[in-house]
Amino acid sequence: MSHHGHHAPAGEPLAASKRSTVEIIRRVWVYLRPYPWLAAATVGCAVVSLAASFAFPKLTQMIIDEIVKGRRVDWLGGAALALAGAFVLRDAFNSLRIRLNNHLEQRVIFDMRRDLFARLQRLPAGYFDKRASGDLMTRVVEDVNSVERILIDGAEQGVVAVLGIVGVAVILFFSNPTLAAVAMAPLPLLAGGALWYTMTAHKRYRRQREAASALNAHLMDSLQGIRQIKMFGRQPHEDSRFSEHAEALRQGTLGIMRAWANYNPAMSLIAALGSVLVLWLGGRQVLAGTMTVGELVGFLFYLALFFDPLARLHSLNQILQAGRAAGERVFDILDHEPERETGRTELLPRGLRGEVRYERVSFAYETGRPVLQHITLHARPGETVALVGPTGAGKSTLVNLMSALYEPDEGRILIDDCDTRTVTLESLRGAIAVVSQEPFLFNGTLRENILYGRLDATEAEMVQACKAANCHEFITRLPAGYDSAVGERGVKLSVGEKQRVSIARALLRNAPILLLDEATASVDTVTEKLIQEALERLVSGRTSFVIAHRLSTIRKAHQILVLQHGQIVERGTHESLLEADGLYAKLARIQNAASIEERFEAMGEPS
Repeated sequence: MSHHGHHAPAGEPLAASKRSTVEIIRRVWVYLRPYPWLAAATVGCAVVSLAASFAFPKLTQMIIDEIVKGRRVDWLGGAALALAGAFVLRDAFNSLRIRLNNHLEQRVIFDMRRDLFARLQRLPAGYFDKRASGDLMTRVVEDVNSVERILIDGAEQGVVAVLGIVGVAVILFFSNPTLAAVAMAPLPLLAGGALWYTMTAHKRYRRQREAASALNAHLMDSLQGIRQIKMFGRQPHEDSRFSEHAEALRQGTLGIMRAWANYNPAMSLIAALGSVLVLWLGGRQVLAGTMTVGELVGFLFYLALFFDPLARLHSLNQILQAGRAAGERVFDILDHEPERETGRTELLPRGLRGEVRYERVSFAYETGRPVLQHITLHARPGETVALVGPTGAGKSTLVNLMSALYEPDEGRILIDDCDTRTVTLESLRGAIAVVSQEPFLFNGTLRENILYGRLDATEAEMVQACKAANCHEFITRLPAGYDSAVGERGVKLSVGEKQRVSIARALLRNAPILLLDEATASVDTVTEKLIQEALERLVSGRTSFVIAHRLSTIRKAHQILVLQHGQIVERGTHESLLEADGLYAKLARIQNAASIEERFEAMGEPS
């Protein structure tokens, strides 16, 4: 169904609501719950690897003090072997940790992506009216990666770094409390720096993610609208719009990098000052004879092991901020209310007659701008109801309410005396077939597209539907027949062919109620006749609501509803309305104009 400018343009990605890092970590944690053993094993490997790395300074101290000074040649080979063993152990467990971690993170990414896609499929139509597809694509593909990488890698590295820092600090204070205290002098400065970075980072990352999204949304738009761009010769205009988005992304990314370029070296320098102090004080202790050379060297090596995970915590902080910005965008989708299923428990009766009533139905896309006001209508089973009126009179909205793409603000819609607000969406939509004005075919084979109407239909049923829709003929002439690919990477079908395929899809669905937006596209008379024939077969025996663009359809309708400004201004059959000599009669007198909408406009009716 085509919408005519009811809503704000979908170009700008909507900013996601702000969330705290803690909330996002808590939310991602839920995705780790199914895999406790993988997570535990990953951390276990990290701890073993860490413990093995602690052997190096101790062994070095021993080699200097005992073996070199004590000239114990016989011990040297054993010490070297022990050192090699510690390194092998460290790296073997590190390799295992990386593998386990990769399995874990890919599982989480998969689960999160699947949830995200499933939620997108179940969001109300109004959600997509306000958002750009390119922006939503970025969220499912890139943002999920960021969130996960951050939180799982981040959590794991964070645990390992903290364990490392605590472990080394204990060893340092045991071996030489005075030196250890001096070594820790830069810590308050480091903590202050980290705090400043964290407080300011979020703004920078958010700006960058939003710029990336706007760039993606514009890119997607221009790819989809490439033909319009060419026809209007707007390439230079699009180039400059793209440059603006790309520039915003460049500035946003540079903002992050600039901060990091100041912060990272500064932290590194402050940490290095700790080592300088230790060498100065430790050197004096060795000269005074209160400390051996080996102990000083060992202490310095441990100190390196202390500042190394500290530096890792800083870069982790960087990752965490990126993850927070991406997490907001992912959870924005996951937290959005899906289409209402609560209170929808009834199923429509098996042998549905297809009687439809609207009782004083009103609806607005935006408050204060009613699109439909107090619509009351009654379609008996098997009747064809033609909806006519100027563009924007609310015809599309009226049929969209029936399949609950949108829900009425007031009044109710009954199908066979069941209130559509209490019927499950599956049962409701299962009773309705739709043929839209611009039929949409998925990238896939013709067979897949037609079976979309009813996935479990047999080959014979499909062929029968296609024959009735007058498309079996042209499909069998295609080189691959029903297995021909259509859409972006396949056969280009003409408008008339697409329409007949979508009629076949609706015939196969075999639903008691039909919503039909009649095509205005001008096709040649032969095709026109084939489409008309197919539609007549589709309409017969079903309750049909037709947004009518052709007089031939309207003449055959059981009742005609004339809509204007969201209200039904006249109703009746073609004959009775001509007699009434109102708006419809005037319309019918305008012979030359092609479609009904144009007739309204020809009468000077404000569209």
